[in-house]
Amino acid sequence: MILKVISAEDIVFEGEVKVVHLPGALGAFTVLPGHASLISTLTPGTVRYTGADGEQKVDIAGGIVDVDKDIVSVCIY
Repeated sequence: MILKVISAEDIVFEGEVKVVHLPGALGAFTVLPGHASLISTLTPGTVRYTGADGEQKVDIAGGIVDVDKDIVSVCIY
């Protein structure tokens, strides 16, 4: 699955991951390969993901996420 984390200024991360943990507006949730399509708002917290370099994290002030066909697009602010 591909994760893209972008802000207005920069591409924070783009690459292959195994799992993504997100701070959703209705509670934290996890995205795995094959996840159903969804769009959600994100609250302040931490986006955690596991890729080739192990677990990484990005602290965010909020944003939105779109999950579709094993592509997780996170727009942060």
